[in-house]
Parts: sequence; structure tokens; C-alpha cells
Amino acid sequence: MLDGQENYFLNTQTDRQHQSLFEKKMAAIKIKVDDFPDILENYTDFENYASIPNVSPCLPFINSHSNNVVIAVFNSLVCFLAVTGNIIVLIVLLYNRWTISSTDVYLLHLAVADLLFAVTLPFWAVDAVSGWVFGDTMCKIISMLQEVNFYSGILLLACISIDRYLSIVHATLAHKQKRPFLIKLVCATVWGLAIALSLPILFKGEYHPEGFNRIICHELLDGASAAKWRVITRLLRHIIGFLIPLAAMVFCYSVTIWKLCQTRGFQKHKAMKVIIVVVLAFLICWFPHNITVFIDTLMRGKLIAETCDFRNNVDQALSATQILGFLHSCINPILYAFIGVKFRSNLIKLLVSKGIIEQSETSHERSVPISVSEFTSVNI
Repeated sequence: MLDGQENYFLNTQTDRQHQSLFEKKMAAIKIKVDDFPDILENYTDFENYASIPNVSPCLPFINSHSNNVVIAVFNSLVCFLAVTGNIIVLIVLLYNRWTISSTDVYLLHLAVADLLFAVTLPFWAVDAVSGWVFGDTMCKIISMLQEVNFYSGILLLACISIDRYLSIVHATLAHKQKRPFLIKLVCATVWGLAIALSLPILFKGEYHPEGFNRIICHELLDGASAAKWRVITRLLRHIIGFLIPLAAMVFCYSVTIWKLCQTRGFQKHKAMKVIIVVVLAFLICWFPHNITVFIDTLMRGKLIAETCDFRNNVDQALSATQILGFLHSCINPILYAFIGVKFRSNLIKLLVSKGIIEQSETSHERSVPISVSEFTSVNI
């Protein structure tokens, strides 16, 4: 993850690297005034230098204390909602593990990813107000944990879209193929790929920037190849962490909706509603942040012009859109479980078995019998 303030320190570090290289090159060049007598004769009026504009580095974008407090409160609230919602999802899915479907397996892993993502938010809440006070090792662990679950969450969303595509568009084939080993292999591959893509985050550590009154958890890459390395890792993030999952979701859900439009019945409309909400939630939460990061990547690669105003605007957008992305972890339980008929039915059964609600309250749910195949084919 990259917020506006961290992005500023990356930019500052890059500027200092360029300045250092320039100074080294200039130190190797020794120019004597006597070597250019004719030229200097015609340029003795040094008063013209007063017209040269004063050049100074860009002022950094730093959140105010009140904004940092708001960010801390927001992260804490999202953490509470995400932990509560995803724990409920895990309990319900594990309680009905004997009848768990392929979609349920992905939902289980998605709930774990969102839960682990959520537990990192209190650390960033404290960091927003007081700086990083948890040490160098925890900086690496929390950053790694957050990054792993960012990738695994998005990749699992793509897996769910593919699974629904197979269950609805190729329902007969999906019903014949009982593939628990394949599903476990896919989930293991998702987690392995997420860990591999997150390894560059281990370059993070404690850093106390000059002129800043607190310690931050910051990328410690240095040297001439640092900028190129950042661009490469960013491109991997854009392609594998967003574009490929997005393409899979758009294709699978488009074909699925087209297939459902060819059928009749109430369940078709419910499934279409869920699918549209799922796609919109994904785009609303993550599309702005990924677009902003992509613009920042182009700016770092000198592919678009960089000005102080533009840099500060990008930094502010990174902070705002990152908060929106965090929100996705707490709405996943609602989008993928609570509005699904199967999950709601299983949740009520669990509450009845524990004596939390009376059985009479579930009469309406039982009045609409739905088969297991219908659950896995058109419902979340």
C-alpha cells in the first residue's frame, strides 16, 4: 500500500539520488576561467542573474493532525466491522462444512484474507496519529501481512467469478466434476502468488526523515536502480493485482448475466442483482486507487510531466483512495454472504441450534425451498 505521505518521501529520496549523481559528475569537471576569455568578455553583466527565478523543492503534502485523527478513527471502525463480519462468515461456513460448495471454499479463504487485512488497520491507525512506534520488525511484518492479503483478496474475487461462471454457464459440467483437490490447489496457488508478489515489501523499515518529527514505516530502497525497481514492482501490481482479476471478473460476470437473461424465474433476477453489486463494489473501492497509483507510476517513469502541484494532488489522491480500498474488506461479508439466500439460511439454522432465536421466526425462510444445486448455481 502507498499513501500520500509515504509517496512524498519516495519522491524526496529519488530527488536526492539524482542530485547526488549530478554533483559527482560535476565534481569530475574542472573548468578554468582562462579557458574561455572571449566568451566571458561579452558576459560581464552579472546583474541579469537577479532575474532568474528562485528555485526550491516542492513543499510536501502532510496531513493535518485533525485529518490523521479522522483516518485513525476510520481505520478502527473499518477494523471492527471487518473483524466482526468476517468472523461471522467463518463461523457459518465452518458450521456447515459438511455441505460446503466450491464457492463456499473461496468465500472461506476470502474471509480469512479480509480478516488478516483488518487486523493490520489498528497499527496504521496509531501510525497516522503518533508515527510508527512498533519497531523495525513489526514494520516489515505488518506491511507484508497487509500486502499479502491485498493480493490474495483480489485474486480470490477473480476465482469466485470464475467459479460462478462455470456453475451457471456450464452448470452440467460443473455438477459432474467434483473437484475438491483442484479447488484446494487453486487456493494454495493464490496464497503462494500473493506471498511472492509481496516480497518486495520486505525492503520496508523504520525511517526518520530529516525535518520530520516522527518515525515512519518506509521503503528503504536506495541507489541508482531504486527508481527502476519501484516501477517494475508497480507494473506487477497493476497487471497481476488488478488488471487480470478485473478482466476475469468482467468477462465471467458479463457472460453469466447474458446466460441468466436466457432463463426465467425469480432466482435469475436475484443472481443478476448480486452480480452487479459485486462488480460495482469492486470497481468503486479499488479502481480509483489503482488508477492513482498508475498515474504516480507514469510520473516516476518520467512518462508524464511532473510539477509540484500535480505531485501534491497525486499524493492527496493516494491517501483518499487508499481509505476507500480499505473499506472493501468490511463490505465483503455483506456483498458475498449476507445478501445470499444460502448464507442467510445457514446463519438462521445456526442461531436456532444455539437457542439465540426461536424456530418460529424461521418459518418464512423455510416456506421457500431451494435445492443445493440452486444455491451453488445462482446464489452466493
